[in-house]
Amino acid sequence: MAEATAERLADPDVEARLARLDEVLEGLEAAPGPTTRSATEAVRLLTEVYGEALARVLDHADGQLAERLAEDELLGHLMVLHDVHPEPAERRAARAVERLRPAVQERGGDVEWAGVQGQVARVRLKAGGGCGSGCGGGSNEVTDVVREAVLAAAPELTAVEPLPTASDRQSAPAFVPLATLTHRGAR
Repeated sequence: MAEATAERLADPDVEARLARLDEVLEGLEAAPGPTTRSATEAVRLLTEVYGEALARVLDHADGQLAERLAEDELLGHLMVLHDVHPEPAERRAARAVERLRPAVQERGGDVEWAGVQGQVARVRLKAGGGCGSGCGGGSNEVTDVVREAVLAAAPELTAVEPLPTASDRQSAPAFVPLATLTHRGAR
């Protein structure tokens, strides 16, 4: 018996289809009427059924297989979407930070996972000098990239709080009140 082989999509093709799906759904949601409501409900129901199917696959997978499935970018995102990811949000967010660390260090900065407090991820962030003076790549850009990566990996978290690194705190000049420098006591 011959096996049927379905054409597989490369990651860029998947990304293109997801972008197109977003466009189509936005257009659909903008159109009023019962047809729009029916179409939107059909998409929601289909998504729920696919989520249940994915959950059942994970029920049958051993720990190693579930881990391998979760490492796949597309499957990992679907598992998060359907709330069936085998890893806790904190671990996923920490891995996202570790994946970014080499690129941040390459630019003279550093990023380090500091944990979760409530629903807020905390990262120690030291912005580098970018590529030299005047080319951008400052702390806001690094903070934005880290925030985006962490919240994509763990959308259950509500925010990312950048913390200064230990070296940033040590290198900060000590505050000396002006009055202590200008006040001369009576002798």
